[in-house]
Amino acid sequence: MIREAAVNGIKLSFREEGDPASPALVLLHGRTADHNDWNGTTQHFAARHHVLAPDLRGHGASEYPGSYAVADMADDVAELLRHLGIDTAVVVGHSLGGVVACLLAMRHPGLVGRLVLEDPPQPYPLEGRPPLEEDDSTGFDWRMMHETERQLVDPDPAWRDGLRRITAPTLVLSGGTASPFRSELLAELIPGARLATIEAGHLIHISARREFHRTVDAFLAG
Repeated sequence: MIREAAVNGIKLSFREEGDPASPALVLLHGRTADHNDWNGTTQHFAARHHVLAPDLRGHGASEYPGSYAVADMADDVAELLRHLGIDTAVVVGHSLGGVVACLLAMRHPGLVGRLVLEDPPQPYPLEGRPPLEEDDSTGFDWRMMHETERQLVDPDPAWRDGLRRITAPTLVLSGGTASPFRSELLAELIPGARLATIEAGHLIHISARREFHRTVDAFLAG
């Protein structure tokens, strides 16, 4: 079911699956994607969870407000959970969604029961990134691309420092040698974080879906 909510001053569109009485699980997509990026994974987790897969601001059917601080994206998700009366949730974030998930756990620790970060970028300056060139791609706001690129290439040191204060049990999944990121550098900063490598590149939940599900299921059951 696709729903909408007015949260944090914007309209957020989200997909909802599973029994609302089951434990909540939030899926946060990567940059330029939307809730459809989780097709197959949504249904897998909905067998045991109340699954919410929002379109982050500037993506999909959510509002394009023109301002794209990643911290605001985290606050959007926090307000969505509160709007729905959800006290705590498992939060799974891929790539940019992983950064949003980290900031959600830092800024609203009580809302995050467990944290899964799928191939997140390292919280250090990214080198060798080619400049963004706009094309005719749709489904997202190009201003979001430029603003988030600046935040990823030259991340705020407060993000790195905040990782050390995350209290939620955390699983970091690295895509291995084919990934553009060094997720292990992020995992080193989160107290007690478990690091697992799946040699599938950046899109683990698509390229190695069965292993992704198995690894996350084992973490959630532990």
